[in-house]
Amino acid sequence: MKKIHGKVMVERHHLEILRAVERQGSLTAAAEQLHLTQSALSHAIRKLEQQLGTSVWLREGRQLRLTQAGHQLLALANRLLPQFEHAEMQIHQIAQGQRGSLRVGMECHPCYQWLLKVVGPYLQQWPDVDVDVKQEFQFGGMGALFGHDIDLLVTPDPLHKPGVRFEPVFDYEQVLVVSEDHSLADEKWVEPHQLEKETLITYPVAVERLDIFTRFFLPAHTAPARHKTIETTDIMLQMVAAGRGVSALPRWLVDDYARNMPIRALKLGQQGMPKQIFLGFRERDEAVDYLNAFVKLARSIRWN
Repeated sequence: MKKIHGKVMVERHHLEILRAVERQGSLTAAAEQLHLTQSALSHAIRKLEQQLGTSVWLREGRQLRLTQAGHQLLALANRLLPQFEHAEMQIHQIAQGQRGSLRVGMECHPCYQWLLKVVGPYLQQWPDVDVDVKQEFQFGGMGALFGHDIDLLVTPDPLHKPGVRFEPVFDYEQVLVVSEDHSLADEKWVEPHQLEKETLITYPVAVERLDIFTRFFLPAHTAPARHKTIETTDIMLQMVAAGRGVSALPRWLVDDYARNMPIRALKLGQQGMPKQIFLGFRERDEAVDYLNAFVKLARSIRWN
């Protein structure tokens, strides 16, 4: 109990005493529950009464009867103490990595469908953790991680910097997508020079971050005739199916769309182009259980 600028401050332990006495029925039982001596308990309430200028309870034989002021404080205790206790439980769960909000940033545009396969079972396993996904095509993933705007970054192109750890969670192959009527549709693989007259359709990402350029065209010192950007996978593949261009996407995604669309997947070069999806997170968050659980689950998800 404190006094600030002449005002009495009722403290939490006063409310806990009043609630314990009400529930236990006596000072002795309340003191035992609160791990106090009966003398310490009585002293705390007596001091509060002095500051309040009124009694909290009255003795009637061996019984205690709350005064009007006591009833007012007990109502306060019954209202506030459960909120304190619930908040403390939540904070403890956060500290133990059992509760929180997992904010996921996407730098892998076609990976959204893959991510959905992870999020569903994850939400079932961690009912006290919320998941928020930021899918922006001009997303600055590393800045968002360092700025604590996100907790996990999904990317096929990790930028290794101190303080951030990247874990590979999914292997896949980047392939060229053409229409079934394309002149290359029956080829097993394509070489860069075969695409010099093509329109290449990609997501709106800087060329230096597109594998089709950095790992396929540039080493061969060539380029497609035209480069067009489209934000959505569905429209991109509709354009490819209509013979308006070619694209480069993960094989698992192309195979899924090919069930209902007239498109084909071809290897990029005879050896193909292997890729990985990485999950990046701050090293200081390595001990967060619900974050580690997401990474572990992501490793187990495969596209069928």
